[in-house]
Amino acid sequence: MGINTESDITANLQIGPTTDGMVRIFVEAGDVEIPMDFEPEEALDIAEEIRAAALSITGE
Repeated sequence: MGINTESDITANLQIGPTTDGMVRIFVEAGDVEIPMDFEPEEALDIAEEIRAAALSITGE
């Protein structure tokens, strides 16, 4: 499955700080839970990538 492949899978996404000073992206889909921890600098890079992708679609 690639990034452009449509899917009927639904998932919950949570993003927040951890008590260890990391940023956690937590994905839950059915019985699968995926916690991903990032250093704050990495999280800022990810946020910029998400923003750039959204702006490329909206043209803003």
